[in-house]
Amino acid sequence: MANRIVLNTVSYHGHGAIENIVPELTARGYKKVFVATDADLLKFGVTQKITALLDAAGFAYDVYSDIKPNPTIENVQSGVAAFKKAGADCIVAVGGGSAMDTAKAIGIIIENPEFADVRSLEGVAPTRKHAVFTIAVPTTAGTAAEVTINYVITDVEKKRKFVCVDTNDIPEVAVVDPDMMASMPKGLTAATGMDALTHAIEGYITKGHCAISDMFHLEAIRLIAANLRGAVQNTPEGREGMALGQYIAGMGFSNVGLGIVHSMAHGLSALYDTPHGVACAILLPVGLEYNKSVSGERYRAIGKAMDVAGIDSMSEAQAADATIAAVKKLSADVGIPANLKGILKEEDVTFLSESAFADACRPGNPRETSVEEISQLYRSQM
Repeated sequence: MANRIVLNTVSYHGHGAIENIVPELTARGYKKVFVATDADLLKFGVTQKITALLDAAGFAYDVYSDIKPNPTIENVQSGVAAFKKAGADCIVAVGGGSAMDTAKAIGIIIENPEFADVRSLEGVAPTRKHAVFTIAVPTTAGTAAEVTINYVITDVEKKRKFVCVDTNDIPEVAVVDPDMMASMPKGLTAATGMDALTHAIEGYITKGHCAISDMFHLEAIRLIAANLRGAVQNTPEGREGMALGQYIAGMGFSNVGLGIVHSMAHGLSALYDTPHGVACAILLPVGLEYNKSVSGERYRAIGKAMDVAGIDSMSEAQAADATIAAVKKLSADVGIPANLKGILKEEDVTFLSESAFADACRPGNPRETSVEEISQLYRSQM
């Protein structure tokens, strides 16, 4: 079977990378930018780092910031209307996964108006045209939405998230500048960083993994394990390492899929507004324990990438346990809660389990599962 790899046409990495935004736009002949961001990034002056560049170049733009942390169908619909009203011809998405996911959906619908019903984009939608030209500028080190072919939208009415997978949504240009991430608070840095680790680990053990994705995921695990603690403390080295690590993780999982950790985490965010990275961090050890029987030897490579001492001399079972312990230790060190107590309610377990089983990430899980088994996993964390 052939393995497909889809990546950005162009990407920039490192301090000062944002200086390439205006040259990329002008070289391609664009005239007006639709800046998709969120209200907090505007409030704290982060988005202004980009609009200042546009101002200096005399480049026209409108700002759209009606985007929630877990973006909704309504956010997308109002964004489509705002894009049309602005008369823009390109998008610059500035923010975390929420801003970039919203921008992806807007860009897809503008070019494929037959999918104006946002729900119709769930799964692998047969869109025909690539989204509006987009430059994605992440301000968090976690989602890697700037390099993925996925986006996630919350259906408030049905109390669920749905995953959209579309090669037409990937931003043509990614600009990964650690300076854009320097103002992230510790809690957000920790949560998004653990989301990135979950991407890398789930992507490494998913059914669809291949030699190329393995290369990406192991290097991402190494970078994240080595730099997340420093990033939480806002060290320059930690920020730069995490900016690169989360992007490399996205290069992998976007092309091979994830598993039940993400499918279970999506429901928690939709129902309780739990930060996605926090949900992933709590559930990652749970998923690793569950998948240990079918992916055990792969855990040794994960442990080696996380610099687990003596792992080469351990048995397969010992190596798996040591790797899971290292994941728990990193999560605890950056302040993530150990379980779902105070979050998960018993009366919601069945609904959440059914949603997780139906989620687009679940089929990639290396071990076959069921609604009943997912329910047991949720309850183990109450």
